[in-house]
Amino acid sequence: MRVALDVMGGDYAPEEIIKGAQEAVNLYPYLEKIFLVGKKEVIEQFLNGKNNKLEIVHASEVITMEDHPGLAYRRKKDASITVATKLVKNGDAQAVVSAGSTGGQMVAALFGLGRIKGVERPAIGTVLPTLKGGKLLLDAGANADCKIQNLVQFAQMGSIYAENVLGIKNPKVALINIGSEETKGNELVIKTYEQLAKQKDLNFVGNIEGRDIPQGMADVMVCDGFVGNIVLKVIEGMATSLGYLLRTEINKNLLAKLGAGLMLPALKRLKNQMDYSEYGGAPLLGVDGISIICHGSSKSKAIHNAIRVAYESHSQGFLEKLKNIHMGEVE
Repeated sequence: MRVALDVMGGDYAPEEIIKGAQEAVNLYPYLEKIFLVGKKEVIEQFLNGKNNKLEIVHASEVITMEDHPGLAYRRKKDASITVATKLVKNGDAQAVVSAGSTGGQMVAALFGLGRIKGVERPAIGTVLPTLKGGKLLLDAGANADCKIQNLVQFAQMGSIYAENVLGIKNPKVALINIGSEETKGNELVIKTYEQLAKQKDLNFVGNIEGRDIPQGMADVMVCDGFVGNIVLKVIEGMATSLGYLLRTEINKNLLAKLGAGLMLPALKRLKNQMDYSEYGGAPLLGVDGISIICHGSSKSKAIHNAIRVAYESHSQGFLEKLKNIHMGEVE
């Protein structure tokens, strides 16, 4: 498999991104090539030795977090995410991976790859750590305002991804709401519930509340991007805060430090279970190509895991399966 990696995107670019690529080619024998897309003179400074599986593709510009995605896409024709996406469009690579501007990557995917026929709006599918393993949340921020049909399609795409890429048989699909009753919520959620209940190709289990998310009560959790992004950021913030509180309490006295030493193996397992970098990147579902969006603060571990996610999406024929279903329409 060949992957186009946007080396210039992310808080720790390009060093950590390149390091992640180097780790990936050592870890994953199925990788034929990783194209390191960005400023050649900068990339060369961080490459440790020559590797035939790593190839630099020069791109002179970068779409930053401060740029307006649409304007930057039109003005910066040689931006790294644009060049990387073109490699997929032209068949030189099978997937693009980036930790840069999410908006920039979405625009590049929409204009460079296009949407799958029938998909009205693509969605970001993020795997969240729960007590029952990784579960898929979508949309995680691509669409702040949604229609009923959008949410129905998110459910369909999420179900296919969960089954084929995450390996969850007959995944349980739920709608995030303020209550479990089908009459609860705003008009959008109430009417979407009615439509999801009619979809015979979905294992729709109804509504779930915010407190059910960490419990892993559903395999695919559907909401608009406004709600989804808040859910995602709250979970990230809580994990960071709990880690800080735990370290603070441990450092208060010697007895606590001794107890923590005995619990160290369990604490490491807990940290790995809650670490977003273990899950790699989030696929942009609904575009006609594999585009993996990474967290802006991704370091090498998250990058090589995102490359693994790209391979899993490609190897399971996820795109082909998505193209072969009838996208839900509101009755």
